[in-house]
Amino acid sequence: MDTTRKPSWLRAKLPSGPGYAAVRKLVDEHQLHTVCQSAQCPNLGECWSRGTATVMILGNICTRSCNFCAVQTGRPTELDLGEPARVAEAVAQMGLKHCVITSVARDELADGGAGVWAATIRAIRHRNPRTAIEVLVPDFKGRFEHVDTVLEAKPDIYNHNLETVERLQKPVRVQARYDRSRSVLRHAKSRGFVTKTGIMLGLGEEQHEIEQTIRDIAADKTDILTIGQYLQPTAKHLPIARWVEPAEFVHWKNFGLSAGLGVVESGALVRSSYHADEQSQKYTGEEHLNTANALAGA
Repeated sequence: MDTTRKPSWLRAKLPSGPGYAAVRKLVDEHQLHTVCQSAQCPNLGECWSRGTATVMILGNICTRSCNFCAVQTGRPTELDLGEPARVAEAVAQMGLKHCVITSVARDELADGGAGVWAATIRAIRHRNPRTAIEVLVPDFKGRFEHVDTVLEAKPDIYNHNLETVERLQKPVRVQARYDRSRSVLRHAKSRGFVTKTGIMLGLGEEQHEIEQTIRDIAADKTDILTIGQYLQPTAKHLPIARWVEPAEFVHWKNFGLSAGLGVVESGALVRSSYHADEQSQKYTGEEHLNTANALAGA
């Protein structure tokens, strides 16, 4: 299969229009990082034109070296304690009903950055009490005390990506582990949170491995699954093994639903934060789930 040319179904919208310009201005003014830019997301043009962006906290240098990800790796040089307030203000100015926050991995910090995560969630909640908060977090090395620091700030959706099938974890994610990521998701679910994960296709996985991964995700009682096409960011990253046909994405959506998952978004350009507000609405019905109230007994 020729993987040097993108197929016709992978056409993304180019950045343009007043919505895009407004988000760009907001990101620059508040000195924020976004995963849209740092990870070279193909949906940047569409999402920014819709007035949404996924903010990436804790800097833009990651301590891990995943072979699929375009985010810069190395030794981070910043820990910006003023960042939570700026993120909260940006969410307010965008008028978001549902916001997605992610971060680089900060393994050099004693708590993996969990304290800044919690401060960011609380700042958003204080400034934007009606906004649903989805967090896309690292695994915190599987240390549940750090996971709990984030959970105690009461995000509405706890998202952590498996990224790929078990066999390919080492070449794709390098420092991460399949079982550890699953344990983090199970822990969040055991505490009553809505959980979410995502995988990429086109990295060399076999059909039976995709099936087993989806079954594992369902067995962990994960609520929402996203499935998308892997895109090689640079020549230094893992090559694309194959382009996944649209019909196959439909198949995996149906397979996931039949396995017991509540929501499955499956398509070439689907990403964890892509139309995350719509995924949340599909899971929760007409109203966004308010985990903060639920856990408080309201």
